[in-house]
This record gives sequence, C-alpha cells and structure tokens, in this order.
Amino acid sequence: MDRFEAQGGKERAVEGEEDESRFVDVVPAAGGAPRRIAFRRRSAQGAGALRPGVVFLGGFASDMCGSKASFLDEWAQREGRGLLRFDYSGHGESSGRFEDGTIGSWLEDSLAVFDAATVGPQILVGTSMGGWIALLLTQRLVASGRRPHALVLIAPAVDFTEELLWKSADAQARQAILERGVWPRPSRYAPEPTPITRALIEEGRAHLLMRGLIRTHAPVHILQGMQDEDVPYAHALRLVDRLSADPVTLSLIVDGDHRLSRPQDLDHLVATLEALG
Repeated sequence: MDRFEAQGGKERAVEGEEDESRFVDVVPAAGGAPRRIAFRRRSAQGAGALRPGVVFLGGFASDMCGSKASFLDEWAQREGRGLLRFDYSGHGESSGRFEDGTIGSWLEDSLAVFDAATVGPQILVGTSMGGWIALLLTQRLVASGRRPHALVLIAPAVDFTEELLWKSADAQARQAILERGVWPRPSRYAPEPTPITRALIEEGRAHLLMRGLIRTHAPVHILQGMQDEDVPYAHALRLVDRLSADPVTLSLIVDGDHRLSRPQDLDHLVATLEALG
C-alpha cells in the first residue's frame, strides 16, 4: 500500500498497485492526533490523460466502495479516466469514530487527499453531503489560486445539518442532541440508527452556504430526484438561486429518489461528466 503524509504542505508516497487503498495522514489544524484517511486512485491512461480527472466525494455515513463510486471506478478504468475516491474519517477504511466527525474535519480530510493525490484539472462529483463538501472544497481551492474544472452535485445536501436535520428535528430529538450530545436518528438505509451529534450540528453552522451567493468560478451541474425524501428538490431549486453568478444546470429526474443509483441514473451521471470534459 502507498502511504502519504500531509504535514506542512509536504507529501510522500511509496509505489503501490493501481486502485489499491492508500493513506494520507491529516494533521488537524485545531491540534490532536493525526487522522489516517484511506483513498483509492486510478491514474488516467491514453486519451483519458487529456481529459480532466474526477474526484468523488461521498455522502454522510457512506464510503468509497458504494454503488456510485464503484460504478465510476469501472467507467474510469474502461475510458482511461483518472479517478480519486476516499473515505472521510470515521467512514469505511479511514481511522476515527464516525461520532467524532464534523463538516469541518471532513472538509479538512477532503483538501488533504485532493492535494496529495491529484494533478491537473479535476471535476468534483459530490453526492448528498458530498455536494456540500464539494462546494466548501471549491472555496478553499479558489482561495489558494486554484479552481475545479467543473462540479457535478448529486442530490446536494448543502447545509443539511441546519436545514434538513436541526430544523426538522422534533423536541425530543433536539433535547437529546443538546443534553446528551447525541441523537440516534433512524435510518432508511441501514439497520442501525445514525448518530447525530451536538458537535456536528454546532460546528456545521460555521460552514453554512445557503444564506448568500455561492461562487464556484466553474460550471455546476446538479442532478436531483423529484421523489427524494431526504433532500427535497425544492432544496436544489434554492441552491440554484445561490449559484446564479456561475453557469449552473439543474436536471430534475421526475421518478428519481435520493440515491440516484439506478442504471439510467448512472448513465445520466456519466453523460454529464463526458459533456463537462
């Protein structure tokens, strides 16, 4: 396996197999023990090397071996496209406890992996929470004189900690979050509840985007299911308004759900990527 170290702006790597799990050590800006973040990178080949790479940012409590990430990996291998996918801390193969994660720490993970494992123009593909992270990552890149080639946001759960969790939580859930520090939220995707922590909610408020103009300095394409019970399509319409200073396209899938993982949804995703570069 390759092992990368992201510390003081320096990275080190040892050769490894293509698409084998590798790791970057992220030293938290706020201090504390490093986080070991797992990622898989597929290098571009042939004509694919002339096109932008793709960086996949997964959703809340998902990992880099999920259906969309795995489908994109197969597509990248077939087409010779570069692809980077990874697990946030507390997810998949990465170190840490899920309950200790926040939007800020997952953004920090994303930037460290992006810096350590990408070269050249990149299309950011963010699904659900990953859509929020992709926009935050774009802000960090632009601030350092860089910008993505484009963004593809799938059911983007921008500001979800506030807009889709806290505001919709009942009194009992809010009490659990504030007094016990965690609320075990029932999940339709897993047999066990997903822990929603007070730190996740409160730290998330430092990263809210939907209260003003959001600049990407790059084209944005949003794919949104109209049958999405987790991120209502009205949320995507609000996001389009916030992205009005840059080219933005919204594709509404009338019978699409939150995951958008059916064969026709995945084909739509690939067509979108190919149209963008």
